[in-house]
Amino acid sequence: MDQQQSHAAFMSALTTEHFVLQTAANATVSEAAARSSLYVFSLSSSLVALGFASRSREVFVPFITIVLPAIFALGVFTVIRLVDTALENMRYLAGIARIRRYYRTLSPQAAVYFAACHGRWPEGHSDPSLHLGSFMAFLSTSASIIAFINSVVAGVGVALLAGDRLGADQTAWAMSLGVAAAAALIAAFVVYERWRFGIFDRAEPSEEPESTEMNNSGGPSPTVT
Repeated sequence: MDQQQSHAAFMSALTTEHFVLQTAANATVSEAAARSSLYVFSLSSSLVALGFASRSREVFVPFITIVLPAIFALGVFTVIRLVDTALENMRYLAGIARIRRYYRTLSPQAAVYFAACHGRWPEGHSDPSLHLGSFMAFLSTSASIIAFINSVVAGVGVALLAGDRLGADQTAWAMSLGVAAAAALIAAFVVYERWRFGIFDRAEPSEEPESTEMNNSGGPSPTVT
């Protein structure tokens, strides 16, 4: 196989990999949407049942004792998986960015059409949330939204159970315990999410080749510029 045939085979493999990465990235978005919808549907169904159970104290207390922890556990598992899918999506987009960097070296016209400023993350920074800082970007993820809802669910459960144990005259204390529990869970999630993304940042290469030359075997030889 001569160099021209090798180059053609390499370009075919490269475009196939580009397509596979894009498909995988779309799959992570679809999975995140499906998991979020499953949690919200389960929560809404439980709230409807909660309204019926509230008519009887003998039914209401066992109901929230059993159902709310189950919903909270489902929310925890959902949040963990949503963080995983977000990191997988970022990894796929980083792979696409590496391929686009090679596309830019094909010709002067390619350098214009595949310019980094026109690309998605991590080449371009067109995501509006990034302009508000990394902390706001964390808060705008699907995992953060579900974690916030799940923390409120846990806080409500704590407040209801505390109110039942402390009595009607201690409503303020019960609400305070619920708010404290929700705030602690939200803070714990933010720490967890930043920890997971920190691991991802350390695992990803800090420097990517901006140009690539073909070596004698027809494969890419990265050259950092």
